[in-house]
Amino acid sequence: MEITPSILTADFTRLGETLDDALQAGIRWIHLDVMDGNWVVNRTITFGPALIRSIRDRLGDNIILDCHLMITNAEETWPQYVDAGVNLVIAHIEAVKDPATLIDSLHDAGVQAGFVLNPDTPVDTILPYLQNLDLVLVMSVIPGKGGQSFMPEVEEKVRCFRTAIDQQISDGGRHTRLMIDGGIKAHNAAQVANWGVDIAVVGSGLINHKGTIAENLAEIHHELGQA
Repeated sequence: MEITPSILTADFTRLGETLDDALQAGIRWIHLDVMDGNWVVNRTITFGPALIRSIRDRLGDNIILDCHLMITNAEETWPQYVDAGVNLVIAHIEAVKDPATLIDSLHDAGVQAGFVLNPDTPVDTILPYLQNLDLVLVMSVIPGKGGQSFMPEVEEKVRCFRTAIDQQISDGGRHTRLMIDGGIKAHNAAQVANWGVDIAVVGSGLINHKGTIAENLAEIHHELGQA
């Protein structure tokens, strides 16, 4: 299972150094949580295309950047994030009116398309589009609400996507990747890997004051049996 850090827990006055530390630790995928102060429950505003462009310029072209759009108008504003240099746009299925058109538009623009669903959103909202998606993200916390614990009850949802993706691949279809985000740390990384997750987003479990990114990543890899 691949680990990608969310930079929300970083000290933004030292963001460049944090990104450098991530690269030195072997990270090759960065997860960008974009909140518009409207769609998420706590009305938080995070960052936008200008900062993402700075991150892309700092990292170069060999690092994957995804943007998780927790916003109301992803269908209108996604080109700004593509222009800023992201490789993958992940939009909330709950906030998208025409999912098929958004997927096609992203692919036509030369970037990958992903959908994310909240813990209480049924799997069936995304399954009809699975064959055209590059990634599905299952939230294991409620987006934008701080201080939450990992929600193990999303296991059934993750396993359902794993089964559907494996069948899709077996039938010669797209290798859609399965991601999880919310409350993932060293102590439960192996648990979600066992569910069939391909990529885990880790925030404070990687970027914190208890250790370096390299040390925290090594602990996660140890728990995964990847040390």
